[in-house]
Amino acid sequence: MRPLKASSSNYRRPTFLLLICAAIAFSLLVLAIQTSFFSGNRKYDLNREEIRTLTDFQTSVLQCVANRGLGLTAQIVDHCKLVLKFPEGTNSTWYNEQFKIFEPLEYNYDVCEAILLWEQYRNMTTVLTREYLDARPDGWLEYAAKRIAQLGADKCYNHSLCEEHLNLILPSKPPFHPRQFRTCAVVGNSGDLLKTEFGEEIDEHDAVIRDNEAPVNEKYAKHVGLKRDFRLVVRGAARNMVAILNGSDDEVLIIKSLTHRDFNAMIKTIPNPVYLFQGIVLRRGAKGTGMKSIELALSMCDIVDIYGFTVDPGYTEWTRYFSTPRKGHNPLQGRAYYQLLECLGVIRIHSPMRAERKQDWSDVPSKEMIRKAHTAALKLKRSQADEVGGLGPFGGCKVWGNVGEDSNGPVSGSPDMSERRKNSNYSKWELLPFESLRREAQEHYIQMGGVSLYKMDGNKLDDLVCVRHSLKSDVQGKSFG
Repeated sequence: MRPLKASSSNYRRPTFLLLICAAIAFSLLVLAIQTSFFSGNRKYDLNREEIRTLTDFQTSVLQCVANRGLGLTAQIVDHCKLVLKFPEGTNSTWYNEQFKIFEPLEYNYDVCEAILLWEQYRNMTTVLTREYLDARPDGWLEYAAKRIAQLGADKCYNHSLCEEHLNLILPSKPPFHPRQFRTCAVVGNSGDLLKTEFGEEIDEHDAVIRDNEAPVNEKYAKHVGLKRDFRLVVRGAARNMVAILNGSDDEVLIIKSLTHRDFNAMIKTIPNPVYLFQGIVLRRGAKGTGMKSIELALSMCDIVDIYGFTVDPGYTEWTRYFSTPRKGHNPLQGRAYYQLLECLGVIRIHSPMRAERKQDWSDVPSKEMIRKAHTAALKLKRSQADEVGGLGPFGGCKVWGNVGEDSNGPVSGSPDMSERRKNSNYSKWELLPFESLRREAQEHYIQMGGVSLYKMDGNKLDDLVCVRHSLKSDVQGKSFG
């Protein structure tokens, strides 16, 4: 019997150990659930303040749209999303051939994404530079080839050949800087400009940006002004650059998409600065020049006023102030988005139905409210993505590059330029002394630690190329070039 008793004790011991193991496993499971629960609660508690800030901001945007939207209304979906609606009965005359539908009367927007995107442009560089191509992975091999028309190859296998194509319009460093100008006017081409006399007001801005082939002459002076500082052009308009730039040796021409051997031949004969825009989605073609002009302005200017963007209700066709009406952009979609941008503090809209020159901007959210909303949106974005990156301007830097203290690099140009161009002041922006910059631009450059930010492709928030310069060489050397 004793052997049987011993055997029974041996059977009970494993059972007891199994129970102990099960109890430990259960305790660990409960602990994991509690940890997850409380961790989730902590994340919710951390986000609650941001959500409250954004909800208050949404309410302010809603009120702004009600006051300034000329019939547009906003409907809040949550702390980030809202819908802009046109009144029932709005005449939707634009037919989308691709989707076989007329323009809708309501549009959905993510205000959190929008405020992050557009505030980011205040720190950006929007001109293609040599330092960008050097810092971007395969910048010269792959990306440079995409900016050259009729290269004859899909990549820059011949580095020297690609340099020959680009050197003429490729500065080493950014020729323009954030906060360089206090006020900028972006002048569109809409026929509604003929219903106004904004010309003198436009010319009072520190810089004026125009699009494509829009004429600047005495015939239209009272409507669009005479000041000429920057012009953003698509590839088709660039073919007429000599005629477009006639009458101004200083107007900066920025080509939106690609350079071309024919363009280079013309550039070599003119005295104007010419550059390539940086930050477009190349595969989408040359669309949205007006929107890119706003991006360009925001990267250089504190205050951006827009004129001639067809933002008033009642239009049945797209018109230009210098030509006959024709089919073109979608006015309802554009009008809704521009109104959103105004109520985010990005732009200020001027049009025939807003022709009162002493406009009251008090219904637009204040700079402080916008700053708090931007911070809250960024914190919320980082938290939701479980990102550890900082909340500063460098959180979206995907690629970093460095420019040495003595690496100023060459200015744009080529040995075979005409004497007219060689003897002109075409490179003045590249050689601008640091001390000549507006005080706010100098302070911003130092605050950024001498870092230039570029879009990698299009409008992605976390897809930046960031290039660090030596503050010592720029500030003490008194020159960016």
